[in-house]
Amino acid sequence: MFHPLRVGAVERITDDAVAVTFEVPDALRETFRHVPGQHLNVRYEAAGEEIRRSYSLCSPAVAAPDPPVLRVGIRLVDGGTFSTYALKELTVGDQVEAMPPTGRFTLEPRPGLFAAVVGGSGITPVLSIAATLLAREPLARFCLVRSDRTVASTMFLDEVADLKDRYPDRFHLVTALSREEQAAGLPAGRLDRERLTSLLPALLPVPEVAAWFLCGPLGLVREAQRALRALDVERGRVHQEIFHVADSPAPTATAPDAANAAGAAGSGGAVGVAVPAEATLTATLHGRSGSWPVEHGDSLLETVLRRRADAPYACKGGVCGTCRAFLVRGEVRMDRNYALEPEETDAGFVLACQSHPLTPEVAIDFDR
Repeated sequence: MFHPLRVGAVERITDDAVAVTFEVPDALRETFRHVPGQHLNVRYEAAGEEIRRSYSLCSPAVAAPDPPVLRVGIRLVDGGTFSTYALKELTVGDQVEAMPPTGRFTLEPRPGLFAAVVGGSGITPVLSIAATLLAREPLARFCLVRSDRTVASTMFLDEVADLKDRYPDRFHLVTALSREEQAAGLPAGRLDRERLTSLLPALLPVPEVAAWFLCGPLGLVREAQRALRALDVERGRVHQEIFHVADSPAPTATAPDAANAAGAAGSGGAVGVAVPAEATLTATLHGRSGSWPVEHGDSLLETVLRRRADAPYACKGGVCGTCRAFLVRGEVRMDRNYALEPEETDAGFVLACQSHPLTPEVAIDFDR
């Protein structure tokens, strides 16, 4: 469900990025209290078309009874309707509709050593994770490896520097710039698998890291995954969130590095199963179920949206995970999957926006 939120602040943090703070009414405090690492799905109408986007919260999670702080980072995307609006028109006092915080790229504060590899705007959720962890858990440490093009393009530069000043013994920061030499630190260049494989063991005891958080463009996340595999890091300790996916052929189930893309999901798998001429979808949402025919070429989400405008979604690109649903019956093909962890797909969850029926009958449950 969407709620109107008043814009409390719009801060320019780079030439092409802003931080937007939303005010939360007293009656919605608990509704909008977030876990560090979650994101907001926002809704905006442009030229009569509804635009939805997902933006990660960069603010630390605040415990009751203090009011939650909702601050997101928005970077301008070429052709991006909402990001252009946010950078050029959005101002204090405007109202934006938002859903309650969601997402599973999270960390509940606990003792231990944690690490992140981020690129560009991928710093946004990790900033919330690190700031909350260090403030709440005195026995926790955090190592942040971040990659940016230049210093001028680096989002939340001051906020990260503040963490370094406040927690000098528990927060370790390493910055790599791909297009600019630094006076001190790493030489310029991209963080690829080879570079990360040699860099990470030099920074911290890799086997002792309780959890890794990879966030940013697909290329960086994929290279970091490969590096961690080469360092024998258990898959269960690695969490990822993709921020940018270039338009390219959809990954398949046989592509091992395609950000855990699923080619098929269902009981026993469905690779090679012919697409049925007709299919019926049964969907459960907010406790109500309905069954409808799937029009040729439509995804499960598109089928539901034709009858239920309240179906959850944001990016429609297999990235945000908002349309996650449990596959109750039947088999589907997912064109791409950059949001669900392997254990989620193994348990039967799919992305409705990317799923197409492979059997005459399919049933999903958004409420699981």
